[in-house]
Amino acid sequence: MARPPSRRPGINRRAQYSLFASYVVALTGAVVGLLLVVVAIFDPTGFAALRIAAAEISRPASVTMKSMVSGVSSIDEVLVAYWRAGSQNVGLRRQVEADRNRIIEAKAVAQENIRLKKLLKLVDEDSSDLLTARLIASSSSSARRFARLNAGSWQGVRAGMPVRAPEGLIGRIHITSPNSADVLLLTDTSNIVPVRRASDNIPAISTGMGDGSVEVRALTAGRNPFKPGDLLVTSGIGGVYQPNIPVAVVVRAQGEIAYGVPLANPARVDAVVVERIFEEAVTRPGPTAPPIAEGPPPGNAAAP
Repeated sequence: MARPPSRRPGINRRAQYSLFASYVVALTGAVVGLLLVVVAIFDPTGFAALRIAAAEISRPASVTMKSMVSGVSSIDEVLVAYWRAGSQNVGLRRQVEADRNRIIEAKAVAQENIRLKKLLKLVDEDSSDLLTARLIASSSSSARRFARLNAGSWQGVRAGMPVRAPEGLIGRIHITSPNSADVLLLTDTSNIVPVRRASDNIPAISTGMGDGSVEVRALTAGRNPFKPGDLLVTSGIGGVYQPNIPVAVVVRAQGEIAYGVPLANPARVDAVVVERIFEEAVTRPGPTAPPIAEGPPPGNAAAP
């Protein structure tokens, strides 16, 4: 049977000092604990002050230990987040793209609503309108400038009728078919529109140039009165276009000719209004009065 180890440190000074120090620390702790118990029993106020002081002294160490424990406990979450960061980034990119597409669609819908509200207001205020339709095609490189309308003779469209958008005049009907019609645009070389300057009513003639612009010639003698920025509207002369429809804005003046750009671009216009010819709209007959019954004149009445 093995001999039990002796508790005596022997002649080793270090072991003796260590054993003595442990005894001193244990005895000191017991004395301090006993004193704290006595103070807690006989002086609760003083014990509370000692407890507060001890809490304030140990606060930095407690905060440091808490941070270390929290950091160690969150290591697994950090590792998982780092592992999933790639897939999360892909998902976030897809979400951003989807939100961007929704924003673009919402802006497009808002612009379409604004355009339709303007068109509805135009139809409500104008008594010469015939119908609303849509431009389904327009020429961009041909020498002749036409647009295709998705309404025709079956809907009451006839050649010569003006076509306008909320932004301004588009042109006039050139050829009709049962369910479609060709619109002769303002920029066609054969389309001549009587116009006037909106600020002072100076009359002029607008003629298409076949390249997306129009040339404007004043009907008054003398120097060219037009300058860049002048707004041109229809004058109503000729009996085709009703007055005050926006036509073009002058961008350049050269000699006796001014050059302008139409306010309504057929490539960007969707909904349009087909109007009756201005002369027909003005002279359209109203409701006929009931016929008056004829009878013998009062002076020729037969005597009874």
